[in-house]
Amino acid sequence: MATIASRIDLHRKRIPPLENGDHVSREEFERRFDATPGLKKAELIEGVVHMPQPVSHEHHGVPHSDLNWFLTSYRIGTPGIFGGDNSSLRLDLRNMPQPDTYLLIDPKLGGQARIDKEGYVRGGPEFIGEVAASSASFDLHEKLDVYLRHQVREYLVWQVYDQVIDWFVLGKRKYNRLKPDSGGVFRSRVFAGLWLDAPAMMRRDYATLSEALQRGLKSKEHAEFVKKLRAAGQSK
Repeated sequence: MATIASRIDLHRKRIPPLENGDHVSREEFERRFDATPGLKKAELIEGVVHMPQPVSHEHHGVPHSDLNWFLTSYRIGTPGIFGGDNSSLRLDLRNMPQPDTYLLIDPKLGGQARIDKEGYVRGGPEFIGEVAASSASFDLHEKLDVYLRHQVREYLVWQVYDQVIDWFVLGKRKYNRLKPDSGGVFRSRVFAGLWLDAPAMMRRDYATLSEALQRGLKSKEHAEFVKKLRAAGQSK
């Protein structure tokens, strides 16, 4: 008689492996993902599977780590904000992206996304950040269109080779580019106090980057934002 382990192995062998370029539903994508040993990152964008090639320390690992550090620093100073790194988002039946990083307002405090019973984010979070090679990346094309449709309110794309950071803000029917101030500092319209010194980020000037963020966290706008979040929690 077959053991439970052998029956599980036999069942897994019947599930096709996830392959780059496959056209599948989100349900089938999740089924194949779970049955593919060692798979760490794959995305479903408009029903097509995207499996990234190996990425370098210099052109992805470091920028990704720096962006996460920056956003985590903001979260620490802003109660009521959640964040994530390389987590799959259940957007719809044809889209399950795995963004490099994201921020969302606690659903209990009025955030637009939800955390389902399996621990996945459902719906578009308020902010998504991606590290891309260049403007040719699908982060600025197919994924941008998907995020727009799911009302992701702000979308940052760091194009490492081009040394450009684009910050998009949701408009009525399209994304508009957020303009930095004269010093190159972006100021989020959704997350008050989230101030990013883009030139400092790209040259890895962490002292200047941190200084700009701390100014944002000490701003009147940030204090009012935190107060608003606390009031939302007290009203529940």
